[in-house]
Order: sequence, then C-alpha cells, then structure tokens
Amino acid sequence: MRDFEATPEPAGEELAAAGSGRFVVQEHHARSLHWDLRLERDGVLVSWAVPKGIPSDPKRNHLAVHVEDHPFDYIDFAGEIPEGNYGAGTVKIWDAGTYEAQKFEPDEVIVIFDGERLKGKYALFQTKGKNWMIHRMDPPEPGREPMPERIAPMMATLAPDVPDGDDWAYEVKWDGVRAILYTGGGRARLTSRNLRDVTSRYLELRELGRTLGTREVVLDGEIVTFDESGKPSFGQLQRRMHVASESTVRRLMKTIPIVYMIFDLLYLDGRSLMRLPYEERRRMLDELELSGPHWRVPSYHVGQGRALLEASREQGLEGVIAKRLDSIYEPGRRSRAWLKVKNRPRQEVVIGGWLPGEKGRSGRIGSLAVGYYDITADEAARKDRPQHLVYAGNVGTGFTEETLERLAELLEPLRRDESPFEGKRQPPKGTVFVEPRLVADVEFGEWTRTRTLRASSFKGLRDDKDPQDVVLELPDPKALG
Repeated sequence: MRDFEATPEPAGEELAAAGSGRFVVQEHHARSLHWDLRLERDGVLVSWAVPKGIPSDPKRNHLAVHVEDHPFDYIDFAGEIPEGNYGAGTVKIWDAGTYEAQKFEPDEVIVIFDGERLKGKYALFQTKGKNWMIHRMDPPEPGREPMPERIAPMMATLAPDVPDGDDWAYEVKWDGVRAILYTGGGRARLTSRNLRDVTSRYLELRELGRTLGTREVVLDGEIVTFDESGKPSFGQLQRRMHVASESTVRRLMKTIPIVYMIFDLLYLDGRSLMRLPYEERRRMLDELELSGPHWRVPSYHVGQGRALLEASREQGLEGVIAKRLDSIYEPGRRSRAWLKVKNRPRQEVVIGGWLPGEKGRSGRIGSLAVGYYDITADEAARKDRPQHLVYAGNVGTGFTEETLERLAELLEPLRRDESPFEGKRQPPKGTVFVEPRLVADVEFGEWTRTRTLRASSFKGLRDDKDPQDVVLELPDPKALG
C-alpha cells in the first residue's frame, strides 16, 4: 500500500530474530489521530492501530484494529509521510521497549510490556464481530483516579471591589461562555455550565485533543470570540452558541472563530488536582504549554488587582476575577475564595413575556418582560424548594434584527394565557406572556429600590444556565472580609 520511493518509511530489508521481544507505539497524526502498536514476531512487526491510545484503566477497553504486518526496521521509524501517500502525516515514537509474550494466538495475544511509559500486562483479543480490543490486565497504578465524566464549574461571588493583598491572584474576566474540556486518547469533549454536551458547537477544539494525545486532562476555561478591535464580543458569540448543525458550525468557523481561554487544570493523567491550591494548579497548567490557534492560557497577576481592574476598564473589558492563591477547586459551589468584580452590572434574567413594538418595531417584539427567582444562589441549588418568579422590568434595547427574528421564533411556541410572574409587580398591560424557559443576559445601569432594572440592554441568550437557577445577584458585602 506504500510507494517506498515516495516516502521515507523503511521498506524492510532488515530482519530480526524470532521472539526477540521488542515493541514500539507510534503516535500517528494522519487524517485521524491514532496510535500504532507493533510487536516484533518472527522477523516482522505484528501491528494494531489503536484509535484512542493504550488504555491505562482496566475498566476501559479500547478498540485495536489489526492491520498488515510491517517490516521489522519500521520499529525505529519517526518522520513525515508525504501527502498523497497512504497514511500521510507525522509519525512520532510514543514509547518503545521490550515485551514478554505469555500467549500469541491468532485470536488472542497476552504480553507484559516494559517500556518507559507503557508497563504491565495487556491482552489483545478478537471479538465475535471480528474486531480486536486491547485490555489492561493489571490493576490501575497505585493512587490512580479515574477521569471524572462531568464536573460542574466552580463559581465566583460578586464583590463590590477587588480584595487587597499578596495572597490573591487576579485574572481578566472574559465575556464568553464557561466550558469544561475533557480530553484523552486524542479526543476532546466539552460540557457547559449546566453540564450539557456542547462539543459539536466548537469543532476548533478537536485539535486540542489531538495536541494532548494520550494525556488525560480536564481543563476549565471560557469560550470567547473577538471583534475587529480585539475585544471579546458576547454578541458575536451568540451566533456560535446556539448552532447544532455541523455544516453550519464549519461555515461559521471561518468568519467567527472561537478561542478557549484556559484558566484552570482539574485533572491530569490519573490524578485529580481539585484539592490542590490554585497556585499549584496554575503552575501545572503552565507546564503543559498549551498555546494554539484556538486556545491559550492567559496570564494571572499576584498582588496587582487594582491595576488590573483599572486596565480592564480602560480597555472596555468586562472586569476582573480574584482568586485566593490557596483556594481549592469546589465543583458547583459559589465561593468567596473566588470573587468577580464587574465594570458594568450584568444580570441573568428569565424571559416571561414580551411587549409588542411600536412605530419602527410595529408587529415585532418591542421589549422583553424579564424576572428572577426570589431565592439565594445556594437555595436555588436545592431543587426541592418552591420558587417564585419576580418581575424585574422590561428590556427594550440592545437587539439586532437577527436577534429579534430569533426571539420571535423561540417565544411564539411558548405563549401562555396567564402571567408567569408572581406578586403585585407585573408587566405592563398588553404583554404577551410565555412559559419562563429562556434565559437572557442583560447589562444595566442600576437596580431601583423595588429591585427592577434601570437602563437595561439585551446582551444575548444563554442556554448554558437553567431558568430555575437564575436569582438576583448583588455584590456580597462580606466578600471582602
């Protein structure tokens, strides 16, 4: 299948003695990333392509595609297979060493590996469907923890100002959507703040999985898009957030690319890092050297909170996040060990209706009637507590023509006769009420004494937060101690 005059791959003039017991695992960056496991046997390399890499957990078997035997001198090959040739792409040696065969039958192979990275007893076996699988027979390495499948992001408490002191780290607050990324075996998976799988919306990050290869990693960060001036644009990100079609996503990737701003490392190669101090997690994150076309690790600053906040205001950024250097990662919890300071107030709200427009907006949405649930964030986490939607005013600015059309499409099927808002405070007469299922992000000037929004502006819809979790968010006076 190969033209050895057109590729640097070895043609196989050298032969090895049968049973000498060498192996190699080659990381093959072809059209689809995979790992080639090759065992020396009777003068050739018996070979399997393993799409997700060699499993380190005995509870997880990986597919191993039995391919043609390769010449023995392929065991040292690393390099570039040119385009137009079978298997075109980069080949790296992931590990090499010796093995001891305990069984070598046509449908089952049991070996003990002794390499730098790959050690222990493994079985390769053919299934009833003629596929092969590879299974680790030894127990997990001592102290190894399985990679978590779902982690709810840790959240910051809204503070009136930045805290002082050298025991705090300060980061830019990015105006995007939170996402936890899980990667292993060259594949990346993304979940949103409410634990929904959003991998298909941000296909650019598949390459990050390929970059990390067989490493098992869980990252926390913010997905952001940038406008022509280089500032984060939540409005522009809206066009990426709600797209499900892969063909549409690929088209939008060309005009609205995303960047994953990585700010935490939660798990690494069999070890949860969430009980480690923030400072230690950030050091380990920096050591991964993650910098690519669609991901980066932004810097953080110790003891320079005031200067960073002022700089964020001058640059028109959303604000600053302050994190205690000794803070552990607490999944799903809003903690005072993490504080957020915004340059302009923002609030998530639930849409409970809309008021028809006038003049230029006649026949369309004029404003949205919005509200929040009258409980604390901690109480909202208790799903068994009764909740009451409180009217918080109308939002009538910040819409684009595209946004108005999308809102009309989403709200029309949600019409209802009765107001979803409870209490004496109600939207204006003529409001068209809807089921409270959509969450919006609004920017505003201030809260009135009756806790309604003043000078509010629509920023976008959020499907990464459940409506029942939307509560009034005010600066915590105890946040600064």
